[in-house]
Amino acid sequence: MAEQRMVQCVKIGKELPGLNRPPRNDELGKRIYETVSAQAWQLWLDQQTIAINHYGLNMADPEAHNFLTQQMEEFLFGEGAQLPDDWIPEDQRGSAPGPDGKGAPAPSDKGGGGGSGGGKGAPAPASK
Repeated sequence: MAEQRMVQCVKIGKELPGLNRPPRNDELGKRIYETVSAQAWQLWLDQQTIAINHYGLNMADPEAHNFLTQQMEEFLFGEGAQLPDDWIPEDQRGSAPGPDGKGAPAPSDKGGGGGSGGGKGAPAPASK
């Protein structure tokens, strides 16, 4: 049985198993094959589905393909694209309790504040 091909993944920042073949027949496909892990590629495929649905893209439209290619390049190679060092894939987080007997911590609310808004949606208008 052949050894799994490993790549230094630009998205995850670790040496991980690579793709079995280039995902595209162009220079970008070659770059992805050489520098993106199979795990990071799956992250992109999930993100791609979200983008298609969110923007209502018609995949028969060449402009939609161009848009997704731009989104893919930004997702995989753009500035700030590498995941944080302590990132753990969702399927590996499990439901094991943490040191306090609870599950994994919830993502922090980067909106600040507190209040009853739950950190979702548009911010409240400033009072005058």
